[in-house]
Amino acid sequence: MALKVLKPKLTKLPPRLATPRERRDMKYSPDATVRGWYHSTRWQKLRQAVIERDLYTCQHTGVILTGKAPAPTSPVVHHKVPHKGDEQLFWDINNLEAVSKEWHDSEAQREERGLHR
Repeated sequence: MALKVLKPKLTKLPPRLATPRERRDMKYSPDATVRGWYHSTRWQKLRQAVIERDLYTCQHTGVILTGKAPAPTSPVVHHKVPHKGDEQLFWDINNLEAVSKEWHDSEAQREERGLHR
């Protein structure tokens, strides 16, 4: 009598490690659709309109936004009220302001972390 080959009972586990950016994105917005809004043509046009409306000036520090990312003086468009996936709030031009990357990466993020506690 011939021996039968048993099928393996173990399967490959999905990866458990993520890059810091992936962890942040999942914590901030687990919905890939929301993250995709930032890469859309609509967002790029809205972003440029906000920067022009605010005259390439940081609305918190008064710094002229002349840099190119990742320079501290590069322009970032910031949501005044965190949208938390709310599409209407995300696209509301009155909820957007031009700020410097330096301000956004320090003060805005500190404020946002404080809101999530």
